[in-house]
This record gives sequence, structure tokens and C-alpha cells, in this order.
Amino acid sequence: MKRFFLPTFIFLLISCGNNAQEKTVTKPEIANAEPVEVPAENGYEKAYFASGCFWCVEAVYESVEGVKEAISGYAGGHTKNPTYESSNTGRTGHAEAVEVIYDPEVVSFKTLVEVYFGSQDPTQVNGQGPDIGSQYRSLIFFQNKEQKEIINEVKAEVAKDYEEPIAAEILPFQKFWVAEDYHQNYEKNNPNNPYIQKVSIPRLNRFKEKFPEILKKDSH
Repeated sequence: MKRFFLPTFIFLLISCGNNAQEKTVTKPEIANAEPVEVPAENGYEKAYFASGCFWCVEAVYESVEGVKEAISGYAGGHTKNPTYESSNTGRTGHAEAVEVIYDPEVVSFKTLVEVYFGSQDPTQVNGQGPDIGSQYRSLIFFQNKEQKEIINEVKAEVAKDYEEPIAAEILPFQKFWVAEDYHQNYEKNNPNNPYIQKVSIPRLNRFKEKFPEILKKDSH
């Protein structure tokens, strides 16, 4: 038992942040709210996803052709002005998320949803990889009825490939809170960070192998 526990414990230390063990269930008023639709700006639309550490998710989406930028932040919770420290307690209801700014003429919302499910373990509950806690849970947000239908359609197809149920919560989008500056482009700016080396880059490479046809030509 100790032989197994020690390396596992060491691996868990290499994480995106603190590992709060307390589960935080999305509050009913969040799950049942009317979705907020974000208007397009200069031809670009925005979509919102959470699937573990935002350092990883940001890097995945920024490698996709048609995505202008992915911004790290927080979403899905019940508190205002969340911070990295407060969200890591697992008590704010927020998950680490990304705002994906994309050109719908180049990449569709459906493709972004396929990237979401295809770039993670969609069956892991309240976490992703070594990052455990409600702040790392999988959330996918819809802004209107059409987006919700697309998400459910892709989820149903993905579910056929797994014996375990899909863990992602499908929520109406409410608000995205931008994370602290040092979190933005973290994978690019900190390539030698142990977490980036052992978790983010392998996850990004697995995604690239799975979706080579949608990658940017200069994707690192």
C-alpha cells in the first residue's frame, strides 16, 4: 500500500493549484438560470468551457485553427469576483474555465464542443488528471437553445465510446471572470514548469494527435 501511495502522492503534488477535496455542487439558481448570450464582436464569437486546469485548456484551444485567443478565468459559481485563491478552496462554486474567442467562419461551435469532449477524460468527476476538486470539474456552457442542442448531440455521440457516464455539466452561461494576469498564456510563458512538463504538454500532444486536421499551421 505504501509503495503505491508514495508515487501517487508525489504526482498529486505536481498540480495546477491546491487540491480541495470538498465537493461543491452547482447551485440550482445557476443551473436553472436563463442563459446570457454574449454578442459577437468584430466578427468573432465567444464560447466557454471548463475541463480541469485552465493552463491546459487554454493551450488546447489556442492550437485550433479559427481561434483568435483563449482567456483563462472562472465560471459556473455563485460568488462575485472570484480569485485563484478563493476558487481553490472549492467553496465558490466556480471552476477554472476559458473564454474562447473564435471566428465562426473558420471553426464552428460544434467543432469547439468536439474539442472539449475530445481533449479530456470526460468521465472523470470533480477533476481532471491530478487536479481534484470542484474547481476543476467539467462544465460546458450554452448561450442559447441551439448551442444546448449541439452540446447534447455531441455528448450523446461521445458517450457511446465510454462505459462510464459523461461527467460534464451542461450549464446556461451567466458570467465569465477573467483570471489574474500571470495565468494567461501560462503554458507558453512557463514551458519548464514541472506541471506544464508533466501534465499540460502531454495533454496538448494527445489532443494534437487526435485532431490533426483542425490545428493551426504554426501550432507549437
